[in-house]
Amino acid sequence: MPSPSARRLTMAAISNSLSLKHGFSLARPQRPFLTPVPPSSTSIKFRRCYAAFANENREYVIVGGGNSAGYAARTFVEHGLADGRLCIVTKEPYAPYERPALTKAYLFPPDKKPARLPGFHTCVGSGGERQTPEWYKENGIEMLYEDPVKDIHIENQTLTTNSGKILKYGSLIIATGCTASRFPEKIGGNLPGVHYIRNVADADALILSLGKSKKVVVVGGGYIGMEVAAAAVGWNLDTTIIFPEDQLLQRLFTPSLSRRYEELYQKNGVKILKGASIKNLEAGSNGLVAGVKLGDGSVVEADTVIIGIGAKPAVSPFERVGLNTDVGGIQVDGLFRTSIPGIFAVGDVAAFPLKIYDRISRVEHVDHARRSAQHCVKALLSAQTQTYDYLPYFYSRIFEYEGSPRKVWWQFFGDNVGETVEVGNFDPKIATFWIESGKLKGVLLESGSPEEFQLLPKLARNQPLIDKAKLQNATTVEEALEIARASLQGKAAV
Repeated sequence: MPSPSARRLTMAAISNSLSLKHGFSLARPQRPFLTPVPPSSTSIKFRRCYAAFANENREYVIVGGGNSAGYAARTFVEHGLADGRLCIVTKEPYAPYERPALTKAYLFPPDKKPARLPGFHTCVGSGGERQTPEWYKENGIEMLYEDPVKDIHIENQTLTTNSGKILKYGSLIIATGCTASRFPEKIGGNLPGVHYIRNVADADALILSLGKSKKVVVVGGGYIGMEVAAAAVGWNLDTTIIFPEDQLLQRLFTPSLSRRYEELYQKNGVKILKGASIKNLEAGSNGLVAGVKLGDGSVVEADTVIIGIGAKPAVSPFERVGLNTDVGGIQVDGLFRTSIPGIFAVGDVAAFPLKIYDRISRVEHVDHARRSAQHCVKALLSAQTQTYDYLPYFYSRIFEYEGSPRKVWWQFFGDNVGETVEVGNFDPKIATFWIESGKLKGVLLESGSPEEFQLLPKLARNQPLIDKAKLQNATTVEEALEIARASLQGKAAV
């Protein structure tokens, strides 16, 4: 009779082999901030503690060391199937951590209580246990640090890492996330003093630059650009944001909301150059970045430049698993199964069916990274067949460092389609409602109370019919939210 682990593998393979639907088309530090896991001591501990891994066989393998990996690991532990069965392969020297901190509290100056590991290892971002490297050891999870996967042999179900290690997997979860979009080297994208942020090493390098900097330029008016520029203000640096769009965070904010945020940044001393193209980054006589040359020939001086122009799904070396050419990433179904039996993909890299809006999407957000990983592992390890039903959610926190005159936190749920109604004066709070065909499709709230924030997903999920005229006549955010709440109750009554 086959062993329990063999039966689990067989069931997982059968479950995963169900066919996909066709047509699936979003102050300078004085010492190192962190202590990486020493490779030599780690390998010794693996040999001592992981008898089940004496050969190349692994029952479950997760490739990637970000948010998704941490939350997937927790779900394996909750099901009692991690100890001696699970291996996580990561290119970083750290256990999985809550990546959003890197453009927020991690960048605060030393005198303003910056975040540091182990404080934000997963899963503290959702109120869970802090999973330090010791947590993985205690739960029998093999961690292969600083050894990314360079090749996959699908037919043999094997992975090859950079060091030449060969791993044979039963079930594979791809959680590789994204890589930062970069400026080409020929226009100065790799000059010393030019920074991109995707991991702790990137953030550490930026902090070292900020500690010596006088003039900072942030390229990009999206989430990364806004958060990094707000952090630079905490260092009292001359800061400029440059972006080609007509407004900040154009893919979400209305023009009116963008203007209010632009005014907030300007009040904090940030200069904003919108609708500007960049010709190249210029180097000084010392070889370091010295300025940003714009399309009109003018130069904005800078000794530190941060590029925040988006990200690309990290699909390599898994292209053969099946890519989505419309939204990018690896195509999966509602249980995060790829077209290859036994292989799953979660988080930023997964192109999945967004059930609530009946479209294929790829979401680059920590909330989806957490939820998709948990859903995938539950489907893999149990009889769960309920498809993933995600509600898009985005948030940002800016100017939250100690001593800031105004801390800002906004949340958005739903879909930003249709007409908009804006209520509030921004100070102290503001709300924006998106309405299509009379239904409330999305809502953004800035500086709300916990109770008000809890209302937002209920509104976006239920999409109640709402009286637009009543919303427009609301004189306060609180009144507008009560109108929305009443419309929700009216739908329930129907």
